[in-house]
Amino acid sequence: MARVLVTGSADGLGLLAARALAEQGHEVTVHARSRERAEQVRGRVPDKAAMVVGDLAGMAEVRGVADQVNALGRHDAVIHNAAVGYQERRRVETVDGLPQVFAVNVLAPYLLTALIERPDRLVYMSSGMHCGGDPDVSDALWLRRGWNGARAYSDSKLYDTMLAFAVARRWPEVRANSVDPGWVPTRMGGPGAPDDLEQGAATQVWLAVGADARATGEHWYHRRRQAVHPRARDRARQDALTAYCAELTGTALP
Repeated sequence: MARVLVTGSADGLGLLAARALAEQGHEVTVHARSRERAEQVRGRVPDKAAMVVGDLAGMAEVRGVADQVNALGRHDAVIHNAAVGYQERRRVETVDGLPQVFAVNVLAPYLLTALIERPDRLVYMSSGMHCGGDPDVSDALWLRRGWNGARAYSDSKLYDTMLAFAVARRWPEVRANSVDPGWVPTRMGGPGAPDDLEQGAATQVWLAVGADARATGEHWYHRRRQAVHPRARDRARQDALTAYCAELTGTALP
């Protein structure tokens, strides 16, 4: 039996992953962004699941989530599932003055990775749209460019893939991978999305607890390795990303 944290597990892929893990007999820690949200979804998550609460758009609350997770004890795996989409028509700022899509999709998993007691496995949610992202972090906050929600989202998903590869390289004892769940019918994907929702969650679960999921530093779609953006494996780009996140958060990746 493994203990697994799934961020953004109040609905969608995260909820499906949490349920699947519980059905397999694993100990699940679910995450909701607020106390109100936690109360609303309590009946939808596994009965024995632990709950951590915090809005991943704010660095202080991300640190609070990490503290809650560490207080529960060491987790065997963490699935960084939480994300926001690309429908925003303007640069929505967080309490820290950052674009929400960057704060939730990139900075939160980085900071949680740095602060949570090191697990055996890490799974980072990416997207097929990462192939259209720009690996350059010199304007990751979109201060100089005119805002484009789809491009900002693509950048964030490329950064997530790069983060997975960077962690796999730095921590060889940890299996760190990124996942493209496909275009699935979640709240973000919309009801007309053509991909299989169950398959999107199943790959996360497999990477977190599967006995035969032994790879690290890879990108997956429906349990198959996928090609990535040609710059995703550039070590200098990875190091620039982690250094930038360390600068923003004041917390270096060990």
